[in-house]
Amino acid sequence: MRAGVATGKNLHAFGGKEKYMKTLMFAILSALAITASAQSFRAPIGPQQPVRAMATPPPLLQRPSVEGVVPRAVRGGNPLQMLNPMAPAKYGTAAQSVVIDPETGKWKGIKFFEILF
Repeated sequence: MRAGVATGKNLHAFGGKEKYMKTLMFAILSALAITASAQSFRAPIGPQQPVRAMATPPPLLQRPSVEGVVPRAVRGGNPLQMLNPMAPAKYGTAAQSVVIDPETGKWKGIKFFEILF
């Protein structure tokens, strides 16, 4: 016979296990009952003072505008028109999207995102 398999002759070996399970269940339920009864609620007596609300901050006067290649491509509708030299004026010029070096007058970089305050 394998170890741990209960046959008719060995069933009396498991008789003490029920006692421990009942004791454990009783202990858990009594612990829950004790903690539930330990909680108390005290209602305030008499009129209460109203809670003072925090003052709302003033709204921003103007949102900072976002410029650059990526926002213009998203807003413009057709981002491929930004590469077209013969594109209509509504797509803007290349001068709006590049950084020009003041000493040499040549372009130095591309403005992907530009936040103006």
